[in-house]
Amino acid sequence: MVSMVQNALPLNLCQFNESRAIFNRVYAFIHFLTLATLVYYRAAFFFQRGRGSEYDGIPVLPWLLIFVAELLLSFVWVLLQSFRWKPVTRTVFPERLPEDEKLPAIDVFVCTADPTKEPTINVMNTVISAMGLDYPSDKLHVYVSDDAGASVTLNGMKEAWSFAKFWLPFCSKHGVKTRCPEAYFFEDYDVGGVNQDEFIRDRTKIKEKYDTFKERVLRASESLDARHVKMVSQDHPPIVQVINARNGTDGAAAAVDEEEEGGEDDANMPLLVYVAREKRPANPTHFKAGALNVLFRVSAMISNSPYSLSLDCDMYCNDPSSARQAMCFHLDPSISSSLAFVQFPQKFHNGSLSDIYDSVMRTGMELIFPGMDGAGGPFLCGTNFYMKRKAIYGTELNKGPPQYPAARPGNSLKELRLTFGTSNEFIKSINQIQEPKPSLESEQFDSRVGFLYHSVLEDFFTGFTLHCKGWKSVYCNPARAQFLGTTTTNLNESLFQNSRWFAGMVEVALSKYCPFFYLPAKISLLSRMSYGLVAVWPLCLSPSLWFFALVPQLCLICGIPLYPAVSSPLFLVIAFIFMLSTARNVYDGLSAGGCIVSWCNGERMWMTKSLTSHLYGSFDAIMKTLGVGQTSFTPTNKVIDEQQEKRYHMGIYDFQASNIYLIPVGSAVILNLASLLVGLARVITVGSWNELFAQLFLSAYVVFMSYPMIEAMLLRKDSGRVPPSTTLISAVSALVAVVVGAFLLN
Repeated sequence: MVSMVQNALPLNLCQFNESRAIFNRVYAFIHFLTLATLVYYRAAFFFQRGRGSEYDGIPVLPWLLIFVAELLLSFVWVLLQSFRWKPVTRTVFPERLPEDEKLPAIDVFVCTADPTKEPTINVMNTVISAMGLDYPSDKLHVYVSDDAGASVTLNGMKEAWSFAKFWLPFCSKHGVKTRCPEAYFFEDYDVGGVNQDEFIRDRTKIKEKYDTFKERVLRASESLDARHVKMVSQDHPPIVQVINARNGTDGAAAAVDEEEEGGEDDANMPLLVYVAREKRPANPTHFKAGALNVLFRVSAMISNSPYSLSLDCDMYCNDPSSARQAMCFHLDPSISSSLAFVQFPQKFHNGSLSDIYDSVMRTGMELIFPGMDGAGGPFLCGTNFYMKRKAIYGTELNKGPPQYPAARPGNSLKELRLTFGTSNEFIKSINQIQEPKPSLESEQFDSRVGFLYHSVLEDFFTGFTLHCKGWKSVYCNPARAQFLGTTTTNLNESLFQNSRWFAGMVEVALSKYCPFFYLPAKISLLSRMSYGLVAVWPLCLSPSLWFFALVPQLCLICGIPLYPAVSSPLFLVIAFIFMLSTARNVYDGLSAGGCIVSWCNGERMWMTKSLTSHLYGSFDAIMKTLGVGQTSFTPTNKVIDEQQEKRYHMGIYDFQASNIYLIPVGSAVILNLASLLVGLARVITVGSWNELFAQLFLSAYVVFMSYPMIEAMLLRKDSGRVPPSTTLISAVSALVAVVVGAFLLN
C-alpha cells in the first residue's frame, strides 16, 4: 500500500512564477512604448531635416550611426524578453525514487586538455568527487578524457583510485556532503549526530592519507615540461585503461593500502577509466566536442549507461545528490520521453561578492536560465548536465518510436558505417540492446549524431539542434550548489575566454543553423528568440557600444547635439529609458544575489567586453565563415596566481592584460574624459547646456564607470596598473579619433 502511494506521488514539481511574469510583462509594455517614441524621434530626422525644424544643422552620419546603435540595442531588448516571459522554478523529491536496484546506470565524463593550465591535483579532486556521488557504485562509471595524453594525469588517476578506496567509506560513514577532499579539508564542516571521538579519529587518518596523496600528485606535476606536454598533446596514440587495484598505485603504496583496514573493496568502487584519444597533427580534433564524442564511444563498449553526466575538470561535485535529483526528471513518466538533459547551474567556489570581472554569471544562472526553462528548456552549458544517451545519438522525436539516423531495418552496411563509423562491433549492437552503441569516430555524423562540430561553442550548438528535433531540457537549481568550479580571477583570461565563446555564438548566427531561419524546427517561438539572442549578441553589442563610446563624444567636442534639449518633452522620454533600464538592471543584479558594487562591476565589464571580446570574437567567426581563418582553442588557465587572486578578492582591478584588450578600452576612456572636459568648458563659456546636457551626462557616466582604469593609467604605481606605454598609445589613438571625427563632422 505504501509503495502504491509512493508511486502515485510526483518526482518533481514545476511552478510558474506568476507574480514575476506579470511584473516582467508590465515592465516590457512600458519600456516598449518609450522605445517606440525614441524610434519615432530618430526616424523623424530624415523627414523633417531642412524644413526649419530642430534637426537643421545636424550632420546625417552621426545621427544615422546612433540610430543604428539604438535599433540594435532595441532588437536585443526585444529578444531578451523571451527569458522573462515565463519564469519557472522546479522542486525535486529524490526520496520518491525507486529502489537502488531499479535506478539506471550513469556514466560520468570529465574532460581535461593541458596539465600545465589545469593542475592535475584539481582534476583528481573533481574525479574523486564524481566517484563519491550518492548513487549505487555498480551503476556509476567515471571516464576521464585526457587530451594531452600526459602520464601525470594517468598516474594521478591511479593515486586517486587508491585514495578513494578510503575516502568514499569515510564520507558514507559520517554523512559527508562535500565529497571533494580539497574543499572538505579547506573548511570546517559540522557533522552533528555522530560519535565525535570516532569522527575526529577517522578524520585525522583520512587527512593524513589525503596529504600523502596530494604530495605524490604534486611531486609528479613539478617535473612537467610545458613544451614537452604541448608536443605530446598534439601527437600520441590512443590509450584506454581501466584503473583498479592491479594498476592503481606502485607496489609499495599498494601493499600499504592492502594491509590497512577501512578501505573499500574493489567490487564496491565505481568504475574508473582513463581515456586518451588518438591525436595526430594532420587530423582535426574538434576540441572538447571531439573528446566528448570519444568518451561516448568508449563508454558504449564498456558500460553503455543510458544517462551521462559531463563535467569540466575543475567543476567538482559539491553535493552527492545531483544524480538522484536529475533522475527525478529523467524517470518522470510525464516528461521523460521528450527530455534530453537536465542542466544544473555553474557556480564557483572562488568568486567574490563584488565580482570585478563579472565572471560568476549570477544573473544568467539565477534569472535567465529559469526564464528559459519556462520557454522550452535551458541551453546546454558544456558542464553540469545529465544527458540522455539516445538524445545525443541523433534521435528524432516523432509520434512513433524513437528513430536513430541510418539505424533502421533495411539500411545497407555502407549507410550504417557512414553514420556510426566503421566498427562492426558497434553496428552489430545498434539494435540488439536497449540503448544503441554507435561509433562516434566518423566525420559523416557531424550534423546528426553526437556533439556537433560546426561551432567552437559545441554545447550551445548541440543544445540548439536537440531542441530543434523536439527534445526538451529542464533547469534544476537547488538551494545547495551541486557543482562548484573555478572562475577566472584576472582580466586577460576573462576577456580571452569570452572572445572564444562569442566566436562560437557568431559562427552559429552566420551559418545555415541561424536560430531565426533554421527550418524545419520543433522549437517554440520563445526558445527561438532565446537562442537567436545569444547567437547575435556580439554582432549587435560590439557596433552599438563602439558607436555610443565615440559618436556622441565627438559631436560634443564639435558642439553638435544628438539628443533632445532638456526643455523638450522628448528629453523626458530619453531620461526615462535610461532610468528604467538602469533600475531594471539593478533589480536583476540584486535579485540574483549580487549587490550595488557587483552591478557597477558588471556594467563596466559589459562595456569592456563589447569593445573587445565581442569585436574579436565576431571577427574570428566572420573570417572562418569566409574561409580565411581557422578556429583555435586554448584551455582557460586554471592555475591560480596568488597576487591576482588577492587583488580580485580585494576588489582591485589587475590590468596585466594584453594590449589588444587594453588599448581599445583605454582609447575610449580617454576620449570620453576629453569630451567631458571640453563639454564642460563649452557649457560654461557658450551656455549650451540645454542642447548638450544628454551628451555631457553620457560622457560623465562612462568616465564614472571607467574610474578603475583611469586610476590605473594615472595614479597607480603597482604591478597591476596600466603600463605607461599602453596609456600613451591609447592617448594617441584617442587624439587621432578626435582629429578624424572633427574632419568628418565639419
